Amino acid sequence: MEVSLFKHFSAMAIYALVLYVIVELFRKNYKVATYFYVLVLLSSPLWLQNIEGWFRWMKYLSIFVPIIILGYTRIAYVDDKKGSVWNILKNAKFLWFFYAIMFLNIIEATIQDIELGNYFNAAVGLILCATIPYATKYWRFRKKENAVLIAYTTIAWAFLYTTWNACFVYSESPMYFAGSLTILLVAFLYPVIKKRPELYVHARVYTLATHLLLRATFDIFPSTMDSSSWFNTSFLMWWGIINLAIAIPYLFWHIYQLYTGNTDQSFGLKIQT
Repeated sequence: MEVSLFKHFSAMAIYALVLYVIVELFRKNYKVATYFYVLVLLSSPLWLQNIEGWFRWMKYLSIFVPIIILGYTRIAYVDDKKGSVWNILKNAKFLWFFYAIMFLNIIEATIQDIELGNYFNAAVGLILCATIPYATKYWRFRKKENAVLIAYTTIAWAFLYTTWNACFVYSESPMYFAGSLTILLVAFLYPVIKKRPELYVHARVYTLATHLLLRATFDIFPSTMDSSSWFNTSFLMWWGIINLAIAIPYLFWHIYQLYTGNTDQSFGLKIQT
């Protein structure tokens, strides 16, 4: 279904505003965020039949199950819950679980990029995995902020992730590219607007989960943001090349920060704490 550019951009703008409000709402209301996704998972038999292919199944499972665990971890911190399970959630080492989920999320798309022949962009996915600031030092929950998940990624890393993921979706699902681009831009711009780069992972988690829920239930995107006509093979190839050209210097910069021991400053840890 062909959609006019005006309708595209109008729908994207409205969607972006809704996503921004959701990210802000779930940042301030940790219990609302938790119980909402519990209800989502309980309703899954009604909409999981719409999901086809291993990548879609992995994507949904690797987002909705961890986001509920994330919610209960926030509850554990803010309400200072006691008990063996709650203590595990509050253990600093459990932050590696969320690190692993992000790593898995990138690897899933990287494998799909390889299967699609999008090799330059796939290489960027591997570089992103290698440059995720490691837990537990650069990940934490802040009780005073409703235990929002903090990850000290740089603006440069968030930008690289955004352009890499957008390129992947452009290749894998051209029809849904406009909608996916919207969630990626909201996730990137939210911490920029807040002047807090460490909120990127929080924004990315909740925008992605909202998008996947809509795709599985009320798939409005083919009728409002069908971007199939935007696809161009040559553009895709050059986009991947440009992403890799950006990623390689960033990889060397990241290695240099580790080598010089300047990561606390360059990742914003000293500035924010």
